[in-house]
Amino acid sequence: MRWALVKVCVAVTTMVVVAFAVPLGLVIKEMARDRAFSNAEREAAAIAPALSITTDRDELERVVASAGSDAGIAVHIPAADRAPAVEIGKRRAAAEDIAMTRRIGRASTAEVAGGSTLLQPIALSSGEIAVVEVYVPEAEVSNGVGTAWAVLAAVGAALVVGSVAVADRLGIRMVRPAQRLVEGAHELGEGKLGARVPEEGPTELRLAAVAFNSMADQVVQLLANERELAADLSHRLRTPLTVLRLNTASLGDGAAAEQTRAAVEQLEREVDTIIRTARDAKPQTAAIGAGAGCDAAEVVRERMDFWSALAEDEGRKVRVAGVDRPVRIPVARADLAAALDALLGNVFRHTAEGTAFAVDVHNGEDAVIVLVSDAGPGIVDPEAAMARGRGSGSDGSTGLGLDIVRRLAESTGGDVAIGSSVLGGTEVRIWIQLDGRAPVRRGHRGAVRRRRRGAGVG
Repeated sequence: MRWALVKVCVAVTTMVVVAFAVPLGLVIKEMARDRAFSNAEREAAAIAPALSITTDRDELERVVASAGSDAGIAVHIPAADRAPAVEIGKRRAAAEDIAMTRRIGRASTAEVAGGSTLLQPIALSSGEIAVVEVYVPEAEVSNGVGTAWAVLAAVGAALVVGSVAVADRLGIRMVRPAQRLVEGAHELGEGKLGARVPEEGPTELRLAAVAFNSMADQVVQLLANERELAADLSHRLRTPLTVLRLNTASLGDGAAAEQTRAAVEQLEREVDTIIRTARDAKPQTAAIGAGAGCDAAEVVRERMDFWSALAEDEGRKVRVAGVDRPVRIPVARADLAAALDALLGNVFRHTAEGTAFAVDVHNGEDAVIVLVSDAGPGIVDPEAAMARGRGSGSDGSTGLGLDIVRRLAESTGGDVAIGSSVLGGTEVRIWIQLDGRAPVRRGHRGAVRRRRRGAGVG
């Protein structure tokens, strides 16, 4: 594109230069010729008064000499009344041309060696026609023409070079954004999801860059959502897997029981592998639309009905509080259920049988707080646990459970914290903002914590 634009500009500029410079050069040449012959006419006119008065050779020679160009002026007087013809100066024109000028009675020009001559007829007192011949050298006819043509050629060349420079700059301005767009497309096609192009250049290319960046953002978002959906669905499989693992403990001994337990363990490892693989891209959660949400109390009651059966089998004491009245939150029902299943699954997975746990729901003016606590050994390093929740799973944990909870809270403007519960173990606090209001105040958190310390396990 760049060289094509340069070629077009060179062709157009050359045509313009030729269209103007050639006629102008011819005009300059013609003007130089007219100037030379105008000077010759003035010299011939200077001789005319003397010829109209006398035809004496001596007098005419003095007049020709006074004209200042006697070497280039010749006077041809025909014979009349027994007077011989008079020839003054060097004749260059042919006799036929001189006779033709006398006959037609007007000035004419004739080509001679080294230039041209102006033949000017002048009437004598005797009625005869004398001819004044003025020699015009070729150098005088072309005087200044070569310089003028050189100037025109230089101006034309400068215009062509200038057009090339301008076209090159315009080409660069157009080609560079296009090249960046091509490079960005190649990088995106190679899987470099961070590829973006600068939104600069001509309007069309700038709009193309904006569209490309928007497309790249959409691709990243779609891939992240796809991976997150795969990870989320895989993580939800861990809830029934936990039930299967607990049930296999009651199968007793035997080859079939061992095979069942091994199959469940292998299935758990495969699910963990799927979760870790899907978490290669940082998951993103779309904002909940207006009017969407669920009743947190209803979801908590439903999930606790499920987990209470397992708790009873393992001899765990369970307490649920704050679910006796509706609690609307701007969170999808499935997301809240997944978050609760992730936290409760961790309780069953990482605490011994018989360990008590509790779920509390606190409905404030600007936020809803869900607390999941247990009486287990607790978490030695809560910050490391939250780090695993951001995608750096270790110690056999995918970290996706806390990540699901964190994303749910942050999608509303809230957050998640891990601390010590009054039961002696771990307490996970989920702050869910209502209607996109300002984050929960620390004083509110403290009040919730103080109320929580006064609770017991029923």
